Amino acid sequence: MRTALILLLLLALAAIPGSLFPQRSAGVSAVNQYLDDNPNLGRVLDALGMFDVFGSIWFTAIYLLLLISVIGCVIPRLRAHLDSLRSAPPPVPADLSRLADYQQLTTTASAADVLTTAEAWFRKHRWRLATKAAKSGTGLSAEKGYARETGNLLFHASLIVIVVGVAVGALWGYRGQVLVREGTGFSNTLVAYDEFSAGRLFDAKNLPPFGFELEDFEAEFEREGTQKGSPRQFTASALTRSKPGANWQRETLEVNHPLEFSGTKIFLTGHGYAPVLTVTDPAGQVQFSDSVVFLPRDGNFTSIGVVKIPDAPQQVGLEGIFLPSAVVDEERGPISVFPAPDSPALFLVAWQGDLGVDSGEPQNVYQLRTEDMKRLGVTSLLPGDVWSLPQLGQVRFEGVDRFISLQIAHEPGRQLVLVASIAALIGLLFGLFVPRRRIWLKVTNDTQKKTVVEVAGLSRQGYAGLSSEIAEMLGEVKRVR
Repeated sequence: MRTALILLLLLALAAIPGSLFPQRSAGVSAVNQYLDDNPNLGRVLDALGMFDVFGSIWFTAIYLLLLISVIGCVIPRLRAHLDSLRSAPPPVPADLSRLADYQQLTTTASAADVLTTAEAWFRKHRWRLATKAAKSGTGLSAEKGYARETGNLLFHASLIVIVVGVAVGALWGYRGQVLVREGTGFSNTLVAYDEFSAGRLFDAKNLPPFGFELEDFEAEFEREGTQKGSPRQFTASALTRSKPGANWQRETLEVNHPLEFSGTKIFLTGHGYAPVLTVTDPAGQVQFSDSVVFLPRDGNFTSIGVVKIPDAPQQVGLEGIFLPSAVVDEERGPISVFPAPDSPALFLVAWQGDLGVDSGEPQNVYQLRTEDMKRLGVTSLLPGDVWSLPQLGQVRFEGVDRFISLQIAHEPGRQLVLVASIAALIGLLFGLFVPRRRIWLKVTNDTQKKTVVEVAGLSRQGYAGLSSEIAEMLGEVKRVR
């Protein structure tokens, strides 16, 4: 057990880097950004596995050793517990007066009647009994509280099962993030994910072939009081099907009410706005027309986004800030004062030049590299407004759609972990609140041919209720005539 506690401490210490450094399992882009910002330190940390802490060799070695240590603790204790369950309670000690909670009474009832009454009381209250001949009379040995050790063993065995369940989920499970705009859909394939991480034994062929289309998204916010601006309800209406060719089903997706396909759950984790833009060149040819995801940056959904048009005669980029409820502050400039789209406005900066998309280097789709570009102008647009630029053409702000962010997860070991967690809690309750105790009763005859009853008890945990149990049992004995 000492080894297990040391390994548990080491495991806790080993998990600290997982919260200090970005992890590839949570987002590859954050790790890449850290490596770009800290190239020298990043290479050292990457070699040490600091960006994949929970899948590293050293972390795996610690929890495997912990698992083996806990198993090594449980098996000997289980054998000893089974032996104690099969064995009878220990015989009555020769001198009960030396034990705690010693009590004595004299009665005119016969020794047989006293023993019969005491035995009935013990059996009624589910004590384990053994009738033994004491050195100078007849006695009873009773014991109770074996559920305490059973609970301890159940707790430790459940911890083993929890570790196994977590390992199953880590090896065969997967988790991904995706943004879906109104009017668009998603098919469960690797290329459709914005971010995806999977266990080492996961096979992409096992992805369930479900799909869905987002029809509409509605969000409600508090408009009065101290909770003004706080979300009240998010509801997404979607068409879903379990596989290609299956019939479409209309489903409602809400927070804490995920969709599920073949053990894979789809959670609604966030939302935002997607302004609809149409860009035409000076000749009137449409170069771009679609909704664009703008990522929120505060509680009032001040959002930023970019549009890249690499196929224009000269490559064009737009940087923008979207404000769902826009006002112009004298000090802070344009800000959003409420998360709902009460007075939407879009502020754009147009750039022309090399977007860098032909360099072969990966780019963040939500950032625009402007080092090799020329700024054409800045403007603000309301829905329906058109911005004309001689070098670019026209940019029309058509309106605003919504998007939702989804977490799609398959965790094959979660049921095992849930059952084991409940069992561990039950075992912990038994281990904490069920006292282990023993009571011995000895019956002798005195010189006046009366029956002398001696009772004493013993509790390993100093159980305060033992004396009251002895008094209750003796109360039954006193009623015997």
